[in-house]
Amino acid sequence: MELTEVLARRRSTRRFKPLPIPEADLEKLLFALQRAPTDASAQLYSVIRVQDPTLRDQVARLSGDQEHIRQAAEFFVFLADVHRLERLLAHRGERMARWPRTALHFAILDAGIAASYLALTAEALGYGVCFIGGVLNGIEALIPLLELPPGVLPVVGLAVGVPDEEGPPRPRLPRRLVVHQDRYRPYREEDLEAGFQAMAPYSRVGDWGRVLRRYFAQGGTMEEREGPYGRAVSRQGFDPDLPPGAAFYSLGGLLAEALGEARGVLFRPGEAWLEREAEAFRGEGSPGEALLQALAKARGEVRDWP
Repeated sequence: MELTEVLARRRSTRRFKPLPIPEADLEKLLFALQRAPTDASAQLYSVIRVQDPTLRDQVARLSGDQEHIRQAAEFFVFLADVHRLERLLAHRGERMARWPRTALHFAILDAGIAASYLALTAEALGYGVCFIGGVLNGIEALIPLLELPPGVLPVVGLAVGVPDEEGPPRPRLPRRLVVHQDRYRPYREEDLEAGFQAMAPYSRVGDWGRVLRRYFAQGGTMEEREGPYGRAVSRQGFDPDLPPGAAFYSLGGLLAEALGEARGVLFRPGEAWLEREAEAFRGEGSPGEALLQALAKARGEVRDWP
C-alpha cells in the first residue's frame, strides 16, 4: 500500500478477529520498531510483548478493562528505559550522570517514535492497531506486575491484530490550528470554533466538547491520572527533587503531607526539621531526602536519635 493511502485510511481498531499474526509479519513489525530514530544513538526505550493470557488480562483490567487488549493478536507495552543505558555505562566503567528530567523527555520520545514505526508498518501490512493510553490508569500497579526496575516507566500500550470492524478515519483539526509558520500564531475565536466544528464527528452526538471535558477538564481522566503518574515517576527515579523510590507526587506534595503532621518545617543547607509542639525530627541530605527522612522519623518508620 502507498504510504499516503495508509495514512488516509488509518483509524484506531477496537475489535479484532481471533487470528494470529504470522511470524514473518511479526518480524517485520519488530524490525520496524528498531529502525526508529533515536537521540544520540541511546535508544532509551524497551518494549514488552505481552503474550501470557493471564498477564494480558491483568494489564487490560489495569488499563480500564479494555477488551481489545485481550482480543488483539499482539499487545505491546512501550517503556521509557534509562536503566539499560546505566547498565551499559557501568559495563564500561562509567557512572551515569543525574539528568532525570532530560532522561524522561528523550526516553518518552524514543518510545513514542518506536511505537509509531511499529504501528505504521502494521497498518501498511493490513493490520489494525490501537494505542492504549489507559496503561497510565494503573501505572503504579503495572510497574511491579511487569517487574520494571528503577529507570523504566510505562509510556503507552499498542494492540495489533486483524481488524473485525470497518469505519471512516477519525477527523482531525484544521491544519491552520496545527501548523504554524515561523512563529506560534495566536488563536482567534473563529479558529477555535472551526476546530470544534471539524472535530464534531468524533463524538457520537456531534459534540467534541463533551470528549474534551471528559478527559481534560477539572474532574476528568487526566486529572485522575496525575497523582499516580507523578508518584510512579518519583519511584522510578525520574524526579530531580526526590530520591528514587520516593512514594510522593513531588517535593511540594511531600511538603504538604509533612505540614499535615507538624506545625512547621524548617530547611537549612543539608538538613530539614519537622517540628511538632514538643518535639522535632531532623533529616539530612538534599531538601527532598532530608524531609523524607524527617517525616519517616516522625512516623516511627525510622528510629530517631536519642
